[in-house]
Amino acid sequence: MAKVRVFFTQMCPYCVTLKEFLKEHHIEFEEVDVTQDEAAQKEMIEKSGQMEVPVVEIDGEFIAGFDRGKITKLLKLKE
Repeated sequence: MAKVRVFFTQMCPYCVTLKEFLKEHHIEFEEVDVTQDEAAQKEMIEKSGQMEVPVVEIDGEFIAGFDRGKITKLLKLKE
């Protein structure tokens, strides 16, 4: 199974949508609240080039925003 991390903030509606999508597909993921973890926030910005959330990391590849197509492809999900 792919290693998945979701970088999010509590106030982000797109983050909620992304996490619900992963749960619906029974994908286990680590939640990383970047408002609580400064090192994780720095890592997210450096590796994704983005300051906005959500950012999802799938096996070391970073995707900014809830890009359903890219996420589905990387996780090899059926649409």
